[in-house]
Amino acid sequence: MIGRRHQVAMAMTAILAAAAACQNHQRQEVARHKVVVPGLPAPTAARGFTLVASGDVLPHGSVNERAHYDAGGNGYDYRPMLSGVEPIVRQADLALCHLETVYGDDGAPAGATDVTSPPQVAQSLAATGYDGCSTASDHALDDGGPGIMRTLDAMDRAGLGHPGTARTEQEAHAVTMLQAGPARVAHLSYTYNTAGHSLPAEAPWAVNLLDADRIIDDARAARLSGADVVVVSVHWGTDWQDAPDRLQLDLAQRLTASKTNGRPDVDLILGTDAHVPQAYEKVNGTWVVYGMGDQIAGEMYNDKGVRDSRGNESTIGRFTFSPPKGPGGRWTVAKAEFIPQAFDVDAGRVVDLNAAIAQGADLQGVRDRIRDVVLSRGAAADGLAMGD
Repeated sequence: MIGRRHQVAMAMTAILAAAAACQNHQRQEVARHKVVVPGLPAPTAARGFTLVASGDVLPHGSVNERAHYDAGGNGYDYRPMLSGVEPIVRQADLALCHLETVYGDDGAPAGATDVTSPPQVAQSLAATGYDGCSTASDHALDDGGPGIMRTLDAMDRAGLGHPGTARTEQEAHAVTMLQAGPARVAHLSYTYNTAGHSLPAEAPWAVNLLDADRIIDDARAARLSGADVVVVSVHWGTDWQDAPDRLQLDLAQRLTASKTNGRPDVDLILGTDAHVPQAYEKVNGTWVVYGMGDQIAGEMYNDKGVRDSRGNESTIGRFTFSPPKGPGGRWTVAKAEFIPQAFDVDAGRVVDLNAAIAQGADLQGVRDRIRDVVLSRGAAADGLAMGD
């Protein structure tokens, strides 16, 4: 009998072969860096747009070793790792990810800090089609101010937007604005803590900490800056818990209830950190993803010290927005979808579970478990569906 891991590998081979010609062409293109240039007039809202968002990018040592191998021993290349979901990412008007680590000095993980990654992660995310990554996380200060500086410098070189951390006070107060088809999307990012690392005394603005009043103020400021849609990424939740905790539930209620002149201040909430997929829910008419899970991570061990495959499971959220019906109206989500994923730690590849199952991999149980968690708070009744 063919084992599960061999089936995944077989499915991945077929998927990659079918997409090879397309991907070879795509990787020769300049990545879609849809950063809004200040001063340009807003585009005419003639059509809607699609936004996709994925979970934590947490490259452990084994992940970086695989990327070094995929680069032929010369640097690090994470593009093959992400190739299984590249078609999903590239088909969207705007693609967002979450970077949980900071970058090391020379591209190798720095042993003196908790978690650092090679800066080639940024290049590979951009080459895959991502436009921006939230950076506020509990690991944002693992290498202090220098880690933030290196990380944001590398993301700038790659053309990735990066809300959540800052090199200067001016940058901390700036709005990360991205173009999504005809719409301007503000991306905001916050974390519930910094894992015991104190904010630098000279830079208390270096990491955005979770505070409901501040998030609402920032969302209103983004709207005044011209945002058609405000997306908030939040690093929150209880590790290894499928269900959202009280902080998540209360904050989701508070943020989605906030309105200015009858218009919601926040249009979409994207959650990360819990290491496992969590539910999607429509709260006060706004979609909330409590936790997307880890898109990329090494072998994960839960709070009991036991290897837990859920730590290598995640979802991509895909939201199709429709333009407002009149001036000053809200862009609304006309279609909400989730796409189950898993990270094959042996192959070092992100697997689109639907595509893998279509190719014959025996992964229905994994996919169905993710589906059940995602729909556990009644999202199906509000129209959430599992996408292809």
